[in-house]
Amino acid sequence: MGIIAEKDKETIRDWFGQMTKPVHVVFFWSEAENKEYGEATKQILEELTELTDKLHLQVYRLDDPASGDVAARYGVDKAPAIVFTREDGEDTGVRFYGIPSGYEFTTLIEDIVDLGKGTHGLSPKTVEKLLAEVDKDVHIQVFVTPTCPYCPRAVRIAHFMAMVHPKIRADMVEATEFPELASQYNVYGVPKTVINDVEEQEGAVPEQVVLQKVLAAIR
Repeated sequence: MGIIAEKDKETIRDWFGQMTKPVHVVFFWSEAENKEYGEATKQILEELTELTDKLHLQVYRLDDPASGDVAARYGVDKAPAIVFTREDGEDTGVRFYGIPSGYEFTTLIEDIVDLGKGTHGLSPKTVEKLLAEVDKDVHIQVFVTPTCPYCPRAVRIAHFMAMVHPKIRADMVEATEFPELASQYNVYGVPKTVINDVEEQEGAVPEQVVLQKVLAAIR
């Protein structure tokens, strides 16, 4: 029994038809951590790879010592985790921690299409500012829940920033799957964006606001 409805598969095939280059996914799941969500996420990704020859999937078990080098390479320390890479294995900085369900399923699809087209949704001014001023590593975490209609925009802005700057890593974190992490960052409402553990932003805000938070986090 598939997770993605047949009618939705046709729509996704059309979206994937816009892609001009391959997109590679490295997926980590665990027997010990969020196993049910990991299995469902794996199935979603497998079903998506059947809809285009441009989406490629590698699967690893995070709790398998044989996967340790791969997990360390991409800095993955929890599961389920979706990491997008380029064909040569270079990290794009785009991450999903937790199942991309509900509103975040569309975020996943849109990210795949953007990576496959080499496009993003940031303004030229924001891109110019990021490239000119970000000279240190930036880690953006966006805490979400599947039922939050405002979360996808916050995740997409963070992912766009990772797409355009090699020093930026942007994680979608499903708060209910990682409650200890959500508690650590005092996540009482979503979306909540945390940048380098020093800057925070609650709610969905324009990209210019996130940009200023990013720049403040590295000063």
